[in-house]
Amino acid sequence: MADNKQIAADVLEAVGGKSNVSFVTHCMTRLRFTLKDRTVPDAAAVKKINGVLGAQESGGQFQIIIGQNVPKVYDELCAMGGFAKQAAIDENLDGNIEKQPLTPANVGKAILNYLSGSMVPMIPVLLSAGLFKTIGVVLGPTMANIVAADSDIVQLMDMIYSAVFYFMPIYLGYNAAKQIGLTPVIGAFLGGMLIVPSFAALATEGASFSVFGIPCTPGNYAQTVLPILLTVPVAYVLERFLRKNLPDALLTVFVPFITIGVTLPISLCLLAPIGGWMGNALTGLFNAIGTSGGILAVLGGGLLAALWLPMVITGMHVALMGIAQVAFLQAGQDSFIFVATTISLWSAFGAEIATFFKLKREQEKSACAGYLVAQLIGGVGEPFIYGMDFRYPKLFICSALSSFVAGAVAVALHVTVYVVGAPSSVLSMLAFMGGGTQNLINACIAAAAGFVVGFIVTWLFGFTKDEIENGPVSERA
Repeated sequence: MADNKQIAADVLEAVGGKSNVSFVTHCMTRLRFTLKDRTVPDAAAVKKINGVLGAQESGGQFQIIIGQNVPKVYDELCAMGGFAKQAAIDENLDGNIEKQPLTPANVGKAILNYLSGSMVPMIPVLLSAGLFKTIGVVLGPTMANIVAADSDIVQLMDMIYSAVFYFMPIYLGYNAAKQIGLTPVIGAFLGGMLIVPSFAALATEGASFSVFGIPCTPGNYAQTVLPILLTVPVAYVLERFLRKNLPDALLTVFVPFITIGVTLPISLCLLAPIGGWMGNALTGLFNAIGTSGGILAVLGGGLLAALWLPMVITGMHVALMGIAQVAFLQAGQDSFIFVATTISLWSAFGAEIATFFKLKREQEKSACAGYLVAQLIGGVGEPFIYGMDFRYPKLFICSALSSFVAGAVAVALHVTVYVVGAPSSVLSMLAFMGGGTQNLINACIAAAAGFVVGFIVTWLFGFTKDEIENGPVSERA
């Protein structure tokens, strides 16, 4: 937990003490100083203060990025320096994107900032959900066996977990809207439309549907990320256009009405199904590869394992898992899809442990420790995905590379899954029991290969020296 008093003391010293401060206030994430001598603070040194995410001079102010705990740091700072407290400025400077040349690098950076800004605020509840589920797993029959699987406590832990992940489009809709400037509640509403039960029921029934006469393929978008993140920018552009062009008397009613009315068919008929269409295409591809045998199947197993993480977070995995489950029920085993996706967990374990030991900032290590507990025991990987993989691009690549190795080795050794539904934790090896000792040994070899490669490549290439010392570049000025 951040020591707000110590952060305030270090910051005050870095800006030259109270005698050098003419005025100080804060906005949503930053302390904003007006200094008598603006040459005193060294931005590079300030960034190294534990608890500081970044620093810069802008608009005649020296701005220090603290994050969500900035009000507490500000209170401590005012108490130490005897400064008069000012009302917080209702402005999120980190959400403002300066106009820059339209280059591939800048476009990529803008996309990463959008993803990070939308997902990072989710980390506290994702981690909490994972830890609650971990409690249920530890107490339940798969580990300590203190309570039954249908006990109230286990069911409550599962409900808490489900409440976070089922409603993911709503939370992300709100966060993404705040990130780019759309009215937040409209973003949340658009997320809610993706998971409204009657719409999901149409998908289950295979019923036809249209939105204002436009043909629509209903889907179940609970727990998905990509559909709402594609939808929010469309609504933002439309809302901004309407606010500039409608008469003031019509803004309150017609801006949200038209924004929602125009965005919904684009979302439900085009953007949301994109993940499903891509998932179906990948399903056909991987089915063909999995039955081909030989080196093609080995490479396909590696590719599936490498792509599994982005497929899950975008919702493209749904079609693949549906086909895999049907095939499993018919054969009673699986030697490709479930094998590659289950064994890839061990690559993630290696990358996560390496990340914990590699990063030096106390708050990053503390967060990573929580992610490790949630993944290794509770089988919940999303906190690490959003909290680390999305914030450190090289780490994402390292995770994919090590997963490729694990998946390829597992398919090459003809590993077979006999139990579907094994926990996505260290107990995942239960999935490989039932086929004899050699099958389990081969699974352990593939898991070990993924773990070792995941640890090594993450340790060597997962972070730049600057990121190790100062955290993600995307979260610094």
